[in-house]
Amino acid sequence: MFNRFVIALSLRASTAVGVACAALVVTSADYAFADGLFSGSSFRLDGPGYNWTGFYAGGNIGIGWGRSNWTAGPGISGSTSLFQTIDTFDEAGSFFAGVQTGYNYVLPNRILLGAEVDASFPSFQTVPSGLNPIGLSVGGISAFTSPALGPVNLFETVLWSGTARARIGYAPGHWLFYATGGFAWTYNQQSLTQLSTGNTDTPFVWRLGWAAGAGVELPIAPHWTGRLEYLYTGYGNHNTPYFSGAQPVTSDWSVQELRAGVDYMFDNGTAVWAAPMVFKGAPGPAQDNLNFHGQTTFVWQGYPSFKSPYEGPNSLPGVSNARETFDTTLFVGLRPWAGAEIWLDPEIDQGHGLAETHGIAGFPSGEAYKFGADYPYARLNRYFLRQTIDLGGGTEKVEADANVFATTQTSNRLVLTVGKFAVVDIFDTNKYANSPKDDFLNWSLINAGTFDYAGDAWGYTYGAAAEWYQGIFAFRGGVFDMSASPAEGGDSAQAYGLDPTFQQFELVGEIEERHQLWGQPGKLKITGFLIRGNMGSFQDALNLAATPGPFFGDPSDAIAAVRHYQSRPGVSLNLEQQVNDWIGVFARAGWADGSVEPWDFTDIDRTVSAGVSINGKNWDRPDDTIGVAGVVNGLSPVHQAYFAAGGTGILIGDGQLPSYGAEQIFETYYSYAITSATKVTFDYQFVANPAYATERGPINFFAARFHTEF
Repeated sequence: MFNRFVIALSLRASTAVGVACAALVVTSADYAFADGLFSGSSFRLDGPGYNWTGFYAGGNIGIGWGRSNWTAGPGISGSTSLFQTIDTFDEAGSFFAGVQTGYNYVLPNRILLGAEVDASFPSFQTVPSGLNPIGLSVGGISAFTSPALGPVNLFETVLWSGTARARIGYAPGHWLFYATGGFAWTYNQQSLTQLSTGNTDTPFVWRLGWAAGAGVELPIAPHWTGRLEYLYTGYGNHNTPYFSGAQPVTSDWSVQELRAGVDYMFDNGTAVWAAPMVFKGAPGPAQDNLNFHGQTTFVWQGYPSFKSPYEGPNSLPGVSNARETFDTTLFVGLRPWAGAEIWLDPEIDQGHGLAETHGIAGFPSGEAYKFGADYPYARLNRYFLRQTIDLGGGTEKVEADANVFATTQTSNRLVLTVGKFAVVDIFDTNKYANSPKDDFLNWSLINAGTFDYAGDAWGYTYGAAAEWYQGIFAFRGGVFDMSASPAEGGDSAQAYGLDPTFQQFELVGEIEERHQLWGQPGKLKITGFLIRGNMGSFQDALNLAATPGPFFGDPSDAIAAVRHYQSRPGVSLNLEQQVNDWIGVFARAGWADGSVEPWDFTDIDRTVSAGVSINGKNWDRPDDTIGVAGVVNGLSPVHQAYFAAGGTGILIGDGQLPSYGAEQIFETYYSYAITSATKVTFDYQFVANPAYATERGPINFFAARFHTEF
């Protein structure tokens, strides 16, 4: 049943996103202009019209399509479609996310004059694992025979684009209808590949042009408006002299976009046009049926040179290096009926992990993904439905937060979640070590290193979970889609995206006990997982690599060749305990079957970690935090032998492992609160025996993190 649900979700991806955005706007209009359609009190407007005057800023998501007409010489021309199928298992295709800001001025006759500037970022350029050709977002590929080069492929895709536009509209009542037009630009990557040699010329090009479109906008919550907009951008011809002029190509570029977005109207002191904005009943967080939160996180991390007598394909280089990552997320929530929540989290990411997120099993930055990019790109990391069913007991107050509505709930309850989200949104959570945006950075501290949870290269997956809270206990269970193949060894490109057949899946279960220890709250959790899918056993790979033939001496390709349908279990223990109102401690321990290759997370079969979190209450800075923790990670003997034979894993693989030692990590950080919502963190990590190699390292990592949220 769930298999059919996930497949249907993929086939209807582009329609679903558009319908969800439209439903948000339409339903929000009901909130604004109707009464009592949904549970709770609704935001509504009284008076003759909404005041659109003032500055605003917001975000949008959308789909793009278009054409590029090209000429490569007499009688050689064509037209390339710029639309790529939206593949929700790869998070690829011709969709984008963007930001906009502008200013409106409304005349007494309700005519609106305004100006707006925006920037848009397409989806991550595809890798060879899904429905689309490699390397495309909003773009396309054509083939022709060049007189000078023979058969070639012509390629172009958007890296980022933007517009600066005027807006003119009419605002009857609380609606705004507008037309828009102005200047447009796009920064694209082009390439021409000679098929006989594989040689490629890859220039980057700015295209300048114009934009025109129209839209409708309306208020959906205090300070917030929703919009639906169509925009056409056209660019003139551009000539590219590929291979030093051996093959010139002249092409134009035109893109059509359908966008759904939200804007935050900054308080300009004029309230609303002619009448105040009012709530039915007393305003407050308990009445919110729409929820908007956002966050931005920037991390810089680097290390000085360290001892490195040898290196392999997945090694951290011994020379000094530094990298940065950036992401910004909008969390949009809607309560369509009692107890239900729908969440949509568009995100823009950019940056690289050190060594492209390789070299250490307990990788030093949880903000670094398995794929990096120089240019920002769009993702829809989460879109899910959550239903809470109260089962009685005392009531608990819940404050509004990202993906959380302000509400009251009963202590006994059933919570059902279905859609796309992170397994660790629900399982293996810990108050003191859980988020690389707020606390520790190391992968094996924010979660148990042995918890091989399902996820794509960014850690998100399709699934369903149930949580039953009863008294001091909570019981959780879920089923989740794995990536299309294990990320271990050779043939791992499929690990970029999720399995569209749902034949590779994971079962996760958790028992939580809540207690009071010396009058202070604490939690103890036991989390177990079972992966079912085509996995290789390390001993089979070693045996094949020792046999003369195509895999001789190559355990990385051998592990892919011996994959068959089997299971990989694991279990972990998770403790959090408040000591007083300014000190908390935590610990985790985990085991996973080390005879079978890990699938999605990292190369750890045994782990033990512990730490302490101290807030700044005692030095009059209650929003500051100091964290200190350590973790020891290990491998099973046969997993050690695989790396010693030259095998590569998910994150590690030095080409050899002459002397094994447990990976030992120490991390400490100080988080300085500029405000309660904006923090700057300085982080230090010491790693001995990186990737379990006693001959390499130790390594000192230094990091700075900026995080803000609203």
